[in-house]
Amino acid sequence: MQLPKTKFSGKNITLAHGAGGKAMRDLIDEIFVAGFDSPELTLLEDQARFELSDLNKLGNRLAMTTDCYVVDPLFFPGGDIGKLAVTGTVNDLAVGGATPLYLTCGMIIEEGFPIDDLQRIVASMKATADSCGVRIVTGDTKVVPRGAADKLFINTAGIGVIPETSNILANRAQAGDVVIINGYVGDHGAAIVDARGELALEISTVTDCQPLNGLISEMLKVCPDIHCMRDATRGGLATVLNEFASSSEVAIQLDNTKIPVREEVRGVCEILGLDPLYLANEGKLIAIVAKDDSEALLKVMQQHPAGENSCIIGYIEAPSQGTKGFPKGKVILKTGFGGSRMIDMLIGEQLPRIC
Repeated sequence: MQLPKTKFSGKNITLAHGAGGKAMRDLIDEIFVAGFDSPELTLLEDQARFELSDLNKLGNRLAMTTDCYVVDPLFFPGGDIGKLAVTGTVNDLAVGGATPLYLTCGMIIEEGFPIDDLQRIVASMKATADSCGVRIVTGDTKVVPRGAADKLFINTAGIGVIPETSNILANRAQAGDVVIINGYVGDHGAAIVDARGELALEISTVTDCQPLNGLISEMLKVCPDIHCMRDATRGGLATVLNEFASSSEVAIQLDNTKIPVREEVRGVCEILGLDPLYLANEGKLIAIVAKDDSEALLKVMQQHPAGENSCIIGYIEAPSQGTKGFPKGKVILKTGFGGSRMIDMLIGEQLPRIC
């Protein structure tokens, strides 16, 4: 990734860069406006403006999301906080069936932060936004004294448009539906553990941080009626499925032998006493669809780079009574030994500052 040329002077962020004067204007012009290179941002207005007629061509509903990113470290195998911020926001829009269009970017920067690192993160955000077909159109910058923040925090908001044909909701799972995931779970969590360097682990896992809007666009072409879909970030696969089970008032049965987990991720979990089902992901989606649609959908997903390892991992069951039944709103994991266990919501935090 080649960084854009800049005339910006200085090696580190100072409090003057957040004071509203010339130093701040230079930072905005030379690092953010030049780095993000979007026509809306170049105008330097207090808001970005769009033609409603352009949005109406894409759908009949506006989707909006926001998220904050405090990952530690800022740079990790396969990504950085900038790529993570754009990817995470784009994916939150896309899993609702929206076409992502515009992003905001708010940065809280600690005094003394290296300019080179900031420029590298901005370039990463720009490259990721370009790959998603979205633009960063407005933003804000705050500088805080040393010790008041840990290097850099980013807030992003995203806007997209949902087509009239899409109705993806957490409460639409039905008995007989199948559960599909687009690949290996736990890669991001394992990559962050490795990047922190606290445990001297010799693993080669990189984050799965990737935009999913391209994959989802192909999915919706072959299966417009996806019932439920979310990206499995903090709390992992287990948390998303518990949310679906609770909202839809159904039971979900998973097959542990079908859930794809890399051996190195499984090894990290065994060493640290973690469960890969709860590890964070940044490029994995869970989709629940009618069984009749699953074969065609799976084929399309496996033909896309972001879904080549897609597979069916479970089924939706009607809740029933009795010790051998399926309790309403619960997720049951069928083990490789023929038994089963309940998969609850994550309690507490397995790994802090994972995204």
